[in-house]
Amino acid sequence: MSTSSGLQLRSLLKKSGELELSLVNIQTPEPAEDEVVVRIEASPINPSDLGLLIGPADMSTAKVSGTKDAPVVTAKMPEAVMRMMAARLDESLPVGNEGAGVVIKTGSSDAARALMGKTVACIGGAMYTQYRVLKVRDVMELPAGATPADGASWFVNPLTALGMTETMRREGHKGLVHTAAASNLGQMLNRICIKDGIGLVNIVRSKEQADILHKIGAKYVVDSTAASFMDDLTAALVETGATIAFDAIGGGKLAGQILTCMEIAANKTAKEYSRYGSNVYKQVYIYGSLDTRPTELSRAFGLTWGVGGWLLTPFLQKIGPAEIGRLRQRVAAELKTTFASHYTQVVSLQETLQLSNIAIYNKRSTGEKFLINPNKG
Repeated sequence: MSTSSGLQLRSLLKKSGELELSLVNIQTPEPAEDEVVVRIEASPINPSDLGLLIGPADMSTAKVSGTKDAPVVTAKMPEAVMRMMAARLDESLPVGNEGAGVVIKTGSSDAARALMGKTVACIGGAMYTQYRVLKVRDVMELPAGATPADGASWFVNPLTALGMTETMRREGHKGLVHTAAASNLGQMLNRICIKDGIGLVNIVRSKEQADILHKIGAKYVVDSTAASFMDDLTAALVETGATIAFDAIGGGKLAGQILTCMEIAANKTAKEYSRYGSNVYKQVYIYGSLDTRPTELSRAFGLTWGVGGWLLTPFLQKIGPAEIGRLRQRVAAELKTTFASHYTQVVSLQETLQLSNIAIYNKRSTGEKFLINPNKG
């Protein structure tokens, strides 16, 4: 098979309000001196990828046309969100934040040539593609014996989880809360916190999710659907002293409930009463939007609090290259333990566009993580 060109998955939102997903054959450029060509063999479908791939399109309207080798999926985008999408209209966009594969060609620099034939993890977008040209700085050689599947999710989830514990330390908190906590990311965060001795309160939505976390050694797991949720959460906050939360849900009442319970926990240990609430600073960072409704705050938690957004890229820009290097080294060293990811299905580019598969991975359910192998037969 020629490597001079390869298939790439594209997402196009037309001015007409129609989303089109298709496979495009693109030329593989020659690598510059500090670049390598990677044959991509594993790339995860993360929620951040789904935002670009499908976004708020109404997939109940989805149809497939084209051929088995070159399927085309179309679906309608609700009118209400078209204004938000103005910047991407009529522009065919490649998808896939991260991935892994084998270096099949290199530029002339020593650093590039040293990677020839090596299995590497990559970051830089457009990973749902057969061949990707990347700068040497955007790839990381995987440890001996690691497969592309082992290294496919090396960046987004591991560095997000480490970013949460780093943010906690830098902002002076001693324990943290995480929602949608049984996700791949949530399981990683548990392994980090267990290893580093950090008190972590996990908020889940079912007994099945709680069981997943108890199995890997999580100590504090509370179910937001239980009648005793607020009491259970408060008790866990008293024990851990957690005053910072990372919320993947975003919409609804949960962020406000967390702040309310943090306030109750702080008042249980307060030396004196203050009508302005406790002076313990409480922070919720929203980093996802599994619930797209507005965020509701009942303001029953005094005036010493903050709710803000948190994203991995700005956090990494803030800490700088040396600190990023330290975090990346930890991920490489613990790739098969702390930072292991589990996938339920491996699909080709064509299979990624099957409506039956889209229906599963677009639900973003815990325990239904897909891995794309663009070079799968």
